[in-house]
Amino acid sequence: MTALGYHASHEQFSPSALLDYVRQAEAAGFDCAKSSDHFHPWSERQGQSGFAWSWLGAAMQATSLPFGIISAPGYRYHPAILAQAAATIAELFPRRLWLALGSGEALNEAITGQAWPDKAERNAHLLECVAVMRALLAGETVTHRGRVDVVEARLYTRPAEPLPLYGAAVTPETAAFVAGWADGLLTMGGDIATVRTVLEAFRSNGGAGKPVHLQHALSWAPTEAEALANALDQWGPVAAGGDVSWKLSQPSEFDTVARLVTEDAIRRCVAVSADLGQHRQWLADLMALDVTAVQLHCVGRNQPEFIEAFGAHVLPDLRAI
Repeated sequence: MTALGYHASHEQFSPSALLDYVRQAEAAGFDCAKSSDHFHPWSERQGQSGFAWSWLGAAMQATSLPFGIISAPGYRYHPAILAQAAATIAELFPRRLWLALGSGEALNEAITGQAWPDKAERNAHLLECVAVMRALLAGETVTHRGRVDVVEARLYTRPAEPLPLYGAAVTPETAAFVAGWADGLLTMGGDIATVRTVLEAFRSNGGAGKPVHLQHALSWAPTEAEALANALDQWGPVAAGGDVSWKLSQPSEFDTVARLVTEDAIRRCVAVSADLGQHRQWLADLMALDVTAVQLHCVGRNQPEFIEAFGAHVLPDLRAI
């Protein structure tokens, strides 16, 4: 059965608030959780950027939920340090962590001053980092020279069981690329036809039978106008599309782009509705794609109300299907 999770958005909320929200989500019946990993928020209005790995230890101690997190190795994080962070969490909380690896966005990764490469180079960079991390997590002593350098590194603290390394993808091309090396897939929810195309690319290129997690952006509020306003205010910068999300480096730049985002554009990016029945149907359609989990990201600031409403009126009905 498809698990239904809560997405913890570090761009939007303080670590202390997110800790309260994941506790509430577990009490409300959410099955699992997923964490973002940002250095900058998408917008000045979001206004947060807590260090996700510190928070993850606290959140997993405070709940019994399994967690996933997405990170981009090779820029802000050296792959050896990211492997050490993940191994430590996985040793503390056996069988409760998966890590998705992606090629990253300039918003978070360009802070180190490296020239931000094109997508093809970022993919090649990611592949080297994955090889380094897998070797370290397997207990090998690693020396590697290339896009990243590692000299005689070894992880002495490792989990008893292998840590799943998923690939993050939002396009069919990237899904096909990660299928060859990833233990699973993290991709976006939303339009069913688009999601189906991404899943087919993953499954037909080596990903068949592997776990798939969808991060589904939604905006619910008691009225349609409020749900739409919340989406435009908090998630408008992400709705621009194209290569903007990967290339802009400052929240203020995303805020400039967000002024051009229309109602139609935000509805293509975020499932906006005040109707809980409509949200149930959207989620049921995603679950029918035979995915492991759908991580629900309510993009508004009304997290307690969202958790309560979906815990009472959406999750139980979906489990009954």
